[in-house]
Amino acid sequence: MAEILRMDNVTKIYEDGVVANYKVNFSLNEGEIHALVGENGAGKSTLMKMLFGMKKPTEGGIYLKGKKVEMNSSDDAIELGIGMVHQHFMLVPSLTVAENIVLGKEVKKGIFLDKAKAIEMTEELSKKYNLIVDPKSKVRDISVSQKQKVEILKALYRGAKILILDEPTAVLTPQEIEELFKQLMILKKEGHTIIFISHKLQEIKEICDRLTIMRDGTSVGVYNVDEVSEDDISRLMVGRDVKLDMEKSECKPKEALLKVDNISYVNEFGKLVVNDVSFSVRKGEIVGVAGIEGNGQTEMVEIITGLTKAATGSVYIKNKDIKAMSIKEIRDIGVAHVPEDRMSTGIAPNLSVEENLISDRYKSREFNKGLFLLNYKKIKEVAKKLIDDFIIKTDSEKTKVKGLSGGNIQKVVVAREFSNNANLLIVNQPTRGIDVGAIEFIRKNIIKMRDKGNGILLISADLNEVMSLSDSLIIMNNGEIVGYFSNAKEVTEKELGLYMLGVKKQSEDEIRRAIND
Repeated sequence: MAEILRMDNVTKIYEDGVVANYKVNFSLNEGEIHALVGENGAGKSTLMKMLFGMKKPTEGGIYLKGKKVEMNSSDDAIELGIGMVHQHFMLVPSLTVAENIVLGKEVKKGIFLDKAKAIEMTEELSKKYNLIVDPKSKVRDISVSQKQKVEILKALYRGAKILILDEPTAVLTPQEIEELFKQLMILKKEGHTIIFISHKLQEIKEICDRLTIMRDGTSVGVYNVDEVSEDDISRLMVGRDVKLDMEKSECKPKEALLKVDNISYVNEFGKLVVNDVSFSVRKGEIVGVAGIEGNGQTEMVEIITGLTKAATGSVYIKNKDIKAMSIKEIRDIGVAHVPEDRMSTGIAPNLSVEENLISDRYKSREFNKGLFLLNYKKIKEVAKKLIDDFIIKTDSEKTKVKGLSGGNIQKVVVAREFSNNANLLIVNQPTRGIDVGAIEFIRKNIIKMRDKGNGILLISADLNEVMSLSDSLIIMNNGEIVGYFSNAKEVTEKELGLYMLGVKKQSEDEIRRAIND
């Protein structure tokens, strides 16, 4: 295959002196699926931002079909046939699928959008690439996998021949992943070139032709996928052996810490998004929650942690009804919460690492000298210990937390929540978008917290994670519990996907019996 794109000795040094990429060489062959892997902070994101025109290289050049190109914005990249599907979709929920696809490059009838033509073009494009969507549906009403198809179609509509896919399978079921891979093979057959960014090494082995591995801002090599094992890839990424299949002792649960009784919630659009949900979490137990994103898990967690109130039903923590409690009062009775979006609700990005680490306890006597004066010596001491214990990579405890990589930001959140002496841990998407080394570390700590006698509610879109860590397992679809397994080992990954899609569903009696088992 002929080379279509080359990044030659690309270096990116930010204004604060941070070297994100140093003399990186990266090339693509026409019509291949090329994986880009590496730990968080390895330089993948910066490299792709330069390729998509969002950042300019400090040194080095980008060559498309042998010709050097200059990109000052993502519009320039799009004009050159480079498209990007971000991990967090860039869609307007209130617009239709067709309106989103043509947004910014509208087909018009006079001065207005030609809606009929936009629908027609969307249908033609979706049939050509087998990315079937309903052009007339509002984006807010479609599934996550459908939104992803819309993002891909949006890039193809703009003429993309090179597609950058950032963690494309992060929130998909096994069946949806299988469908996506078939669609990517169609794109490959049509001559498109795909950059596949993922931490899921099994998927890289399945779908990709070659891979580039990055570490500490440099490329450590380019390999044919069929010539390296998953263990080889992990070792090259992290510099050591990594074990993601966790070993844990048998669960020995005690009394219930959390009881959720028949809670329901109606969102701002009048949709019932949590529907009569009941379950419990006991001491020394990990209860996993699996489900496609947008099926009530977020709202359920917000109710349990006090971020929102249930329309009906009750939540009891240590036999106390939390309905009238504030978020602080809920935390004070022994609840910790690792939120699903670390950037918006997990950290204060402009504060330092140490300030984020003690942000839930700075009012305690330990960190105060009286008269509103903080004990900065003690704060520094505790922060340094947590940085060491949780292996947070940072130049200093004074570094602004937003300057860390995604994996290290997540470690800051986990370090704070796992060290606050809580009995009940609500852990939502703990390893989303982070590298295999950080994943291994966080999973081991979740099991360690369980073994200390804590109760853990684990919500994860990573089916391998939720199945390997959970003692019992809840499956949600359309806001309700459609399956409950008192022993998580009783269900296969494929069967779990069928429940998540709503193809399978247990009866109310089966669910009730399993919960009371």
